[in-house]
Amino acid sequence: MSSSSSSQSALGQAEASSSRPPNRSATIEDDNSDNEGSLLASDPLEHALPEQLSFKRKQKAAASSPFRLFSPSAPASSRSSPLPRNGQSRLHQLRTNARASDSTELILNYLDTPGNAGDQLQDTKDATGLDWYVEGPGRRVGYDDLTAIDWIFEYAKERQRLRYLYAGAQGIIGYIKQLVDASQIWLILIGTGILSGGIAAFIDVASDWLGDLKTGYCRNVDGDGRFYLNKGFCCWGYTEYSQCNDWHSWGTAMGISSKGGRYVVEYVFFIALSILFATCASLLVREYSPYAKHSGIPEIKTVLGGFVIRRFLGAWTLVVKTLGLCLAVASGLWLGKEGPLVHVACCSANLFMKLFTSVNGNEARKREVFSAAAAAGISVAFGSPIGGVLFSLEQLSYYFPDKTMWQSFVCAMVAAVTLQAFNPFRTGKLVLYQVTYHSGWHDFELAPFAFLGILGGLYGGLFIKLNMRVAEWRQNRTYPKSPVTEVVIISFVTALVNYPIKFMRAQASELVYFLFAECVDLTEDTLGLCKAGKANTAVITLLLISALMGIILASFTFGLQIPAGIILPSMAIGALYGRAVGLSVEVVQQAWPGLFVFASCEPDVPCVTPGTYAIIGAASALAGATRMTVSIVVIMFELTGALTYVLPIMIAVMISKWIGDAISPRGIYESWIHFNGYPFLDNRDDNGSSIPDVSAAQVMTRIEDLTVITATGNTIQSLRELLSRYRFRGFPVIDNTRDAILLGYISRAELAFALTSALTPPRHLDESTEAYFSHQPLSDPTTSLDLRPWMDQTPITLNSKASFQLTVSMFQKLGLRYVIFTDRGTLKGLLTKKDVWFVLNGMEDRDEDTSLGRGRLREEGVNEDSEGRGLLATPTDDDDSIVGADALR
Repeated sequence: MSSSSSSQSALGQAEASSSRPPNRSATIEDDNSDNEGSLLASDPLEHALPEQLSFKRKQKAAASSPFRLFSPSAPASSRSSPLPRNGQSRLHQLRTNARASDSTELILNYLDTPGNAGDQLQDTKDATGLDWYVEGPGRRVGYDDLTAIDWIFEYAKERQRLRYLYAGAQGIIGYIKQLVDASQIWLILIGTGILSGGIAAFIDVASDWLGDLKTGYCRNVDGDGRFYLNKGFCCWGYTEYSQCNDWHSWGTAMGISSKGGRYVVEYVFFIALSILFATCASLLVREYSPYAKHSGIPEIKTVLGGFVIRRFLGAWTLVVKTLGLCLAVASGLWLGKEGPLVHVACCSANLFMKLFTSVNGNEARKREVFSAAAAAGISVAFGSPIGGVLFSLEQLSYYFPDKTMWQSFVCAMVAAVTLQAFNPFRTGKLVLYQVTYHSGWHDFELAPFAFLGILGGLYGGLFIKLNMRVAEWRQNRTYPKSPVTEVVIISFVTALVNYPIKFMRAQASELVYFLFAECVDLTEDTLGLCKAGKANTAVITLLLISALMGIILASFTFGLQIPAGIILPSMAIGALYGRAVGLSVEVVQQAWPGLFVFASCEPDVPCVTPGTYAIIGAASALAGATRMTVSIVVIMFELTGALTYVLPIMIAVMISKWIGDAISPRGIYESWIHFNGYPFLDNRDDNGSSIPDVSAAQVMTRIEDLTVITATGNTIQSLRELLSRYRFRGFPVIDNTRDAILLGYISRAELAFALTSALTPPRHLDESTEAYFSHQPLSDPTTSLDLRPWMDQTPITLNSKASFQLTVSMFQKLGLRYVIFTDRGTLKGLLTKKDVWFVLNGMEDRDEDTSLGRGRLREEGVNEDSEGRGLLATPTDDDDSIVGADALR
């Protein structure tokens, strides 16, 4: 902590504690070290800004009550809490000393100062010592893996930093310092946008080349062919692929002349390369970064909600996710890159934040940057900067102030401009399936548009249920045990089904483009979508079969140990049945053009555009799966540029969400959050019916079941034994076992660090040294350990008679880690974020003894401040789930 103000105070030139080790950065989300000691090896907040002083009032004596208490106190006769004292004289001194009243640094200095501090130590033995009046959140050493952050502390720390920055900035130098500090966030966002756009362009080019490699390769025949070109670039300038001599299918390359023989050879190559790409992607994830699997959006929602998952946003995750996406998309599995690109963008932001300690050292500010980076991911995925901002606001962000919206806009715009500069498709389009419509819609089409909304809601609800059933089976399966083997099997089945069906053989982005496009814009009807009359009957049937097969394959694919998103498969499925509905309406209109419903159609002009039905169907399917609304409408508008189709899209999205919510209340991402057991409390959930109408006393862990620490009667050895005996994340601190007056709360990380620091040079205290949490005027600071600087002396408390609904609201709105319940100062119980999650998600029913469910969990060694209740399991071939709900028991 900073000692600039305290070193000049009226109480003397007290030196900073020499017992503090050198400053290092806290390892939080992307640290590659699994050793818990790495978190406690340093005090990353040593140079943090001082906290504001407040003053304790005289405490009333609480009525004693008998209870069973786990106490680490070794001696039977522990000393009671210090007597209350009048602090008016000291208050007068503080008010007359501006420097002292602005900072607690001086207090913390001679709490930690060794014996050479001179006469200044005498004040710590005085009954009116300055340190008795210190209150605050305590010093922090960072957050353990799989724990929740303290939003209130992080924002208070940032306000203090800015206050001292602007208060001490004078003249040109001060203005420059302010400018540099304000520009850091924009440098991070611009760098994130550039890197995200570059990675997206690389994935587009690489996945297209690898995907076309399954059907053939490019060779120089006419003078322009190169092996590194995909089919589109190899045959650039030809109106039909049959005229391109540079592209060679594998059957032709093998010299097979018969049509049947070429079909078999190309079928075999298609299956073999599909399996190879999918297997390589799965091996990359298993060997180098397990967090690179899936889409990453459920984990990002949890991280933005205040949870710490180390290594999830690290450099290795970024590399593996990028390479794995190229291979997974090229394999032809029913997955997409749009969702994972959000994870890629957040990893990019995390890399740039490491260059700026003021941002990287504040967990709340980091989550604001991640919210902006998520918008860049959707921006490059769909070529939709505004849609990306709304996606972050609607789907991902836990806390989204106005400044974050502006930051998201800048980051998304930079990412889109970067992707446009790379121009990966050489068409000026940001995404392959960006189309333009030349005609409008008619009133009679509102009925089929609404029908598409119903189909989208049915798809979303049924897909989520099917995907969750598959995930449960996968978690308990006996065969295949290896997740890589499962990837091989599913990729084999997918390739086996995809190749004979022309709609499923194409890459997902290419398929969506053909389904979206108008026939007049297609240079070659490779999928046969522009046939007329009765010939469309077979096409409609094939489209519906493809949609049904896509639902089944996507249900098994989403959840494999590979990078995989669900946005593009949902769009493809919706576009398939949407195009089928559009072709059906077109056939009916052409067969009976004189019907009164078609009176608005103009003669000699196509009345129905099947491509518009495809894009509305895609929007409905996406809304049914993800339950997004506004962002989907904007994304689809930016994809087509057709403002006239905004109303039909809104109608389909609205109906789809209603139907989907009726079938499955959670979207696909929320369902995976619930399945994985992430402690995510949605602060935008206004469904109060899911909260039990009971008092918090019926849910909290009562004091009889708590493990607490008394203010006195402890030694370093007894506290270390306490930490080794219990895996709780923190401990309430009381004055004594008789009165149980709450003094504060100390987290496991801070307590372990303080004890380790006391045993190491330069202090070299013995393990039998007395350790206390309250002011001891007669103790010698050189031969005792004062742990008050590490204790949160102002935890969030509620009356023990408060309702559980009020408690849940505080957890959701304030992002709390825990709440302590008291009655006139007496400790009554404790409730953590994970406890609330357990209750709201029905996890209490898993306990055999419901009356002692909460206490039994803790007696088994589960974390009291249960932000890390066994969430992270070691990924093995026998279990590909990093985080499972069963691990919470």
